[in-house]
Amino acid sequence: MPHSAARSIKSSPREGRPSIRKGPRKSGSRHTVGLEKQVARDVEQYAEMTDLSISKAIAALVRLGLESQERRKKEFFGKLKANLANDDPKQQDRLVDEFRNLILGR
Repeated sequence: MPHSAARSIKSSPREGRPSIRKGPRKSGSRHTVGLEKQVARDVEQYAEMTDLSISKAIAALVRLGLESQERRKKEFFGKLKANLANDDPKQQDRLVDEFRNLILGR
C-alpha cells in the first residue's frame, strides 16, 4: 500500500484498530503550567460550568484576562489624557487614587 502525505495510519492503543489522521493537526502552542490548588479548583469549576476541557478553560480564562487588562489600560490612558491639565490639588489626589486603583486593581 503506497504511503500518502495527507494520511497517516497508526494503531490506536485503546481500540486495537488503525486510526486515520488526515492532514496536519490544528493546534496552537502547547505549554505546561503549574496552578495553585485553589486556582486549579476554580479552573475545574469553570471548565465544568462552561462544558470545556481544562486546557480550553485555561486558554479562555487567559484570553479574558488579557482582554480585561487591555480595557483597563485604555481606560487609564483615556482618563489620564482627559484630566492632564487639571490644576486642582484635591482633584489631582483623587485622580492619583483612581489611577492607582485602575493599575493595581485595588
